[in-house]
Amino acid sequence: MSMELGPTGRPMPVFPDPQPRDPSKPATIIALCNQKGGVGKTTTTINLGAALVETGRKVLLVDFDPQGSLTVGLGVNAHDLDQSIYHVLMDREISIKDLIMSTTVEGLDLVPSNIDLSAAEMQLVTEVGREQVLARVLKPIRHDYDVILIDCQPSLGLLTVNALTAANGVLIPLECEYFALRGVALLKDTIEKVRDRTNDELQIIGLLGTMYDSRTLHGKEVLQTLVQGWGDLVFHTVIRRTVKFSDSTVAGEPITEYATSSPGAESYRQLAREVLVRCPDA
Repeated sequence: MSMELGPTGRPMPVFPDPQPRDPSKPATIIALCNQKGGVGKTTTTINLGAALVETGRKVLLVDFDPQGSLTVGLGVNAHDLDQSIYHVLMDREISIKDLIMSTTVEGLDLVPSNIDLSAAEMQLVTEVGREQVLARVLKPIRHDYDVILIDCQPSLGLLTVNALTAANGVLIPLECEYFALRGVALLKDTIEKVRDRTNDELQIIGLLGTMYDSRTLHGKEVLQTLVQGWGDLVFHTVIRRTVKFSDSTVAGEPITEYATSSPGAESYRQLAREVLVRCPDA
């Protein structure tokens, strides 16, 4: 029996239904990272988080971008926050537990962010152990969740290095167009430096093709080039372009809730299963 070829040109495996995880293990922390903006990082953080909740996981989303897109995408007004992730990073008296908000999805929680976070990069420069601040902040809640997803800002600065230092793995969303390929080598260098200096357990979980348009040859070629360069690190799951993603963001809820039987929602459910295959502890 020949397997059907997926959009990446490889046979599409069948991903098993997730098994319950060992609750005594600390949460698996995944940073969603790409220094190029507009590649679907926030969309992926929200929808992967919601799809993981459907597998029985308890998930925390950490908005680590001063733009606060993740916070806004879950229906929270970023300007009205009294406290955000910035305050926990800067003030040891404040616990991250005081900041955690529930979302419209049961089992999916949020640590919000807003423009205040942009000041953290400057202020952390003089701190001792400045790369480890986020890891320290997350430590008290590692046993309260199964998976923690960190939505990084589109840069390779100190905030992103903090996220990579705190994480077990990196998921790299990439728009299916040629310019997207150029930045990945730079990101790989940063990941390798972090692995050398502050987090030797950091792994690349995978590269995720986003905003894919199957009608164009261009998108297919980009995916093929990605697979040639990165092999099995490229996820079999590919996220296609659809207006439903922006509609669900406006509604302030994940696509798995907003358009539950849409192809976009199904893609993220498949991605959740594939991530769990690649992260056995999650």
